[in-house]
Amino acid sequence: MAGPLEFAATLERIDGKGYKAYRDIEGPWSFSEFVLFVDRVQSDPFAAPSKLRVRVDLDVARLPDSILNNRIRKIAAASWLARAFRNAIAEIAPRRLGTGKGGLVSIDAGGPEILERSAVVFGEGWVEARIETGLPAAGRRVLGREASTLLIETLPEIILRAWIDRDPSEDDDLVHFVDCVENQFFVRAKLADRGLVAFVGDGAILPRESGASEHPMAREHCLPFESPEAFRVEFEVPHPNAGTPGRIWRGMGVPRGVVLLVGGGYHGKSTLLRALERAVVPHVPGDGRETVVSDPGLVKIRAEDGRAISGVDIQAFIDRLPLRPGESEARDTRMFSTPDASGSTSQAANIAEAIEAGATGLLLDEDTSATNFMVRDARMQALIHPRDEPITPFIDRVRELYEGLGVSTVLVMGGSGDYFEVADAIIEMKAYQPRDVSERAKEIAASSNTAPKIESRAPLGPPRDRVPLAASFDARRGRKDVKLSSRGCEEIVYGTTEIDLRGMEQLFDPSQTRAIAGAVHLAARTMMNGTSPLREILDALERFFDEEGLDALDPYHRADRHPGSLARPRRFEIAAAINRMRTLGVRHVETR
Repeated sequence: MAGPLEFAATLERIDGKGYKAYRDIEGPWSFSEFVLFVDRVQSDPFAAPSKLRVRVDLDVARLPDSILNNRIRKIAAASWLARAFRNAIAEIAPRRLGTGKGGLVSIDAGGPEILERSAVVFGEGWVEARIETGLPAAGRRVLGREASTLLIETLPEIILRAWIDRDPSEDDDLVHFVDCVENQFFVRAKLADRGLVAFVGDGAILPRESGASEHPMAREHCLPFESPEAFRVEFEVPHPNAGTPGRIWRGMGVPRGVVLLVGGGYHGKSTLLRALERAVVPHVPGDGRETVVSDPGLVKIRAEDGRAISGVDIQAFIDRLPLRPGESEARDTRMFSTPDASGSTSQAANIAEAIEAGATGLLLDEDTSATNFMVRDARMQALIHPRDEPITPFIDRVRELYEGLGVSTVLVMGGSGDYFEVADAIIEMKAYQPRDVSERAKEIAASSNTAPKIESRAPLGPPRDRVPLAASFDARRGRKDVKLSSRGCEEIVYGTTEIDLRGMEQLFDPSQTRAIAGAVHLAARTMMNGTSPLREILDALERFFDEEGLDALDPYHRADRHPGSLARPRRFEIAAAINRMRTLGVRHVETR
């Protein structure tokens, strides 16, 4: 394997040549403390950056032994190492060179959520960083000497600073980071046994510094969270002083069942709900939410005007649709389809699809819900006869969801007290602090004569399973057999089909979006056999992630190749992307 001298000679030789001459550096290059793999050279200075990998032997990295004891700790350690690499890039600040992306060095380290990623992986006796680099050019001519400075001087300096020449305090920080993440996984695994859907630790900082930021608000501008006594629980975690002082995590347990979050405007209801929706994955120490832990099966539900629906069973919420001109039979809402759903119809479909995918709980905020879907008050019931109303409001089904299907609900509700009667627990947020107002709310409900009646409808059952048809997933575009791309967390382009993801509030990172595109393509090619329902396909994808990792989601994947920037998505976001494909074709599994 050639070394730095040969590498420098090659760059000197191609200096001034056309940009495609950079292909001569593809392959492995052996440095004294690491191996550099140049896997793919960008096509021109303005194209996506070149993909490189840096592999360091564990003996050279000298990582603390305790961080690699199990899979959870490896994921956390990989996250810390990616962030250390990013910090070293920022500290050393490679100079931008020439035109286009020349001089860029980046790694996909992520935000406050800790996700399984392809950015840093552990192998047999080594750890590897997958990075992107802009190769310098003047116009479309190679700047070989500048590339030599970047790749043979600056990049090794970054690697040494990030992973090799660490201070002892950085090793302490690494172990603390990993311990904190493992504590979060430990608490999450205990929630179901304790009858909880979530836990919010005392001292947590839930508000963010702004609506466009995930950084915590400064402590001098907010109050740390403190649980009301009625909901206070404790967990003894494996690692002391990792998340909170000591080994006991104290805070508010959010019980299973139907839980209302109430209170005045701007008092923290939606802030708490947002913390719960993002706590389905662990958070980094210092985020303020590192002691907020949610059941991984919680799914945020909202209305999405205009989304496509393909063969979804929404009969539990919408039935007896009026006949349209020219129709002789009412539409069957057990297999409802539309290219342009209303707010209430989309929200019904979102719930049915979440349950179909295996959700254990739903998170709803009245601000992002369809009003006529959530409640129909007594006066409206008196005016509009039930036979003329096809919508069964959520308030009439929320208890059945829990008692019949085991699906809990946490609901932000500031405008309707009708939910008091159906709730198991009611938490008031006042100046960002929670209070138990369950008893008082129940007294108000009992003394009121304006509560709506629960209208008699067919009993609630699970939505019908659907079998997605592989023929409706076409990844071809023009001359390309596979064309998958994404735009932030907002859109996937699958072949010629655009999938709108803007309503998916639990997508945390663009790398998850890229992984979803690859996962859908993988499922369509290898798992959709015309008989397997969507739930089984999602199970198969999760087994694939556990056994094969994320690298194989690259549609052009082969061994020892940079797989791109990928982060593991949940099954619910994969299902949501499939369900939003306007080309989706399904058939129903016959009721057993």
